[in-house]
Amino acid sequence: MTVYTTMDRPPGELLLVGEESATAKGGTALASVSVPGQKGGAIVQDGWISEPEAFTETTQLRSYFEGRLTRFDIEYVISGSDFQQRVWAALGSIPYGTTLTYGDIAEQIGATRAAVQSVGTAIGANPALVVHPCHRVIGAGGRLAGYVGGPERKQQLLDLENIHQAA
Repeated sequence: MTVYTTMDRPPGELLLVGEESATAKGGTALASVSVPGQKGGAIVQDGWISEPEAFTETTQLRSYFEGRLTRFDIEYVISGSDFQQRVWAALGSIPYGTTLTYGDIAEQIGATRAAVQSVGTAIGANPALVVHPCHRVIGAGGRLAGYVGGPERKQQLLDLENIHQAA
């Protein structure tokens, strides 16, 4: 069974989607966090059930947006290729308030510098915005680069974490 809820926080409304899981606290594991208009983002489907109380994640997300949480402890069920899973795990290891480049992520997962574009594609397919902090990945030289939620949202999240990048 797929359940969902929405949450209105900067950088705008978030759509949380979950799947029933026997091992998850509260019985629901997070499957997606997305924003409206996000390329490849989740869209509520027929048969999905609105269940705000199923998401303990909202407490952690609220704490993050209030500046009181710097690392998430959320159970999720996110499917992707082995390469995508490695990239998404690397995103989760970027400390709050810091950034890495796409090349740094490629190096961290053992991919060649030539794989930087593939790393960018995997980051663009990240189904758990904010939770897997892809906003902390910037272009070479500190420039803002790609964010499926849009550059304004990326900048809002960087500002929230007091991250300043080169123009």
